Amino acid sequence: MESTFKPALLLGSGRVLAFAATFFIPIVLVRVFDQAEFGTYKQIFLIFFTLYGLVQFGMAESLFYFLPLAPKKGGRYVLNAILALAAAGLVFLGLLEISREKVASLLSNADLARHMTLLGIYLLLMAISAVLEIVMISRKRYLWATFSYAVSDFLRAVFLIVPVVLMRHMDWLLIGAVAFAAVRLGATLLYVRYEFSGEMKPDPSLFRQQLAYALPFQMSVLLAILESNFHSYTVSYNFDPATFAVYDVGCLQIPLVEFLALSVSNVLMVRMGEELRDGRQGNALALWHDVTRKLALVFFPLLALVLVSAEDVIVFLFTESYRASVPVFMVWSVTILFAAFQTDGVLRVYAQNRFLLVLNALKLVLVAALTYWFISLFGLPGAALVAVFTLFVDKALALVRMRTLLRSPLSRLLPWKSLVAILAVAGVAGVVALVVKSQLVIPTLPLLLATGMVYTVSYVALIYGFGLLSEEERFAATSWLQKWAFLRSRAGDVTELSPDPTKNNEPIRQAQS
Repeated sequence: MESTFKPALLLGSGRVLAFAATFFIPIVLVRVFDQAEFGTYKQIFLIFFTLYGLVQFGMAESLFYFLPLAPKKGGRYVLNAILALAAAGLVFLGLLEISREKVASLLSNADLARHMTLLGIYLLLMAISAVLEIVMISRKRYLWATFSYAVSDFLRAVFLIVPVVLMRHMDWLLIGAVAFAAVRLGATLLYVRYEFSGEMKPDPSLFRQQLAYALPFQMSVLLAILESNFHSYTVSYNFDPATFAVYDVGCLQIPLVEFLALSVSNVLMVRMGEELRDGRQGNALALWHDVTRKLALVFFPLLALVLVSAEDVIVFLFTESYRASVPVFMVWSVTILFAAFQTDGVLRVYAQNRFLLVLNALKLVLVAALTYWFISLFGLPGAALVAVFTLFVDKALALVRMRTLLRSPLSRLLPWKSLVAILAVAGVAGVVALVVKSQLVIPTLPLLLATGMVYTVSYVALIYGFGLLSEEERFAATSWLQKWAFLRSRAGDVTELSPDPTKNNEPIRQAQS
């Protein structure tokens, strides 16, 4: 079969290239703003990411379904989506404008009201440009999507950080965000015009098809957004901005998880859709097994390492002022475990949007029923614990549904033996790293590096020793190490050549070249 992980890793690498810049947006801002201002920044982008999922009405994501199935009609599908996103973005801009005071009151922060206009403009521009990488991936232009992710994330970091550092005022954060969104929108319009040229025109009949697919999906997305953000809004409503900042820092997202999981899910949808279109049901199950096991090889050990280093990570990144975020972070990090199971992508391939709707409704009910109770019992970590519990329920019920779709008994639905073995090995490596860490008395950054190195060496040795890699994976890893060693040796050979100004250095220049 055509590889699913190679393009997924390519896409993920594009976002990892800009990882440092985007990851360090809050790391820089926490050192510019005081705790209350930092909480306001977090609330602004909590609102943005909530509305960003709602404003799309499933139209952008519907392209993952329609473009592989009907590539000749791609331009019409894309233009329909762009027009719908623009209209929805204008509506949400108006809603933010007229409800600014109400939003500020609900989040217990009067300072939010004056930021709603710029936030609405940013939301409008970003909504229209949501189609950019989706079209690239659906058209199998994985290298282009990789480049787009990298450049877009890097520019986003620059446009958000530089104005704030220079002007040291919250207003400039959103001015920079709007400028970035305008640049991204321009790139989106240029690309889709190039990709589809004369094929782009509105098509009401296709639009009705997209709506029929997108609306049930969007209802599911709406509930998912409400469910996934309910804990944050609850904390924001019941506590001041400074306390919300402590909680939100604890809900730190590890960028690698989002980059890799999202990239794998996107490619899995395209590949699985093609297999089902061509009647290869068995290949769909094999794809699911392969993707799940490979993601487990990455995410299971990542969770163990994060738990071992949680306190050092928070204090190093966000300063001693946020040490209270550590218990929240440890609970929240358990969500990494579930990222190995990309069930939503599979359900969407089978157009199970109504099931996703019911599933997300159930999760919202659970979150609404449990969040206040858990906060009263466990404090701030209780809100994060509810999010972890509902995610477990989501994955369990999705797997039950997938058992029918993939025509597989529960015993074969997942690569159970591999998953248990990987989890055990990740846990053992974590114990080794924790023991070594307890014996070290060194500054935080060297301690983090030493702990990470000990953990990585222990984990790699264990997965090799217990034969948890397939022959193909062992060969790929060995080949990569050999290439890396070869390039290092060639680089060393070239640096040993030192030009002599009294001699003809053309041979040396050729060697260096």
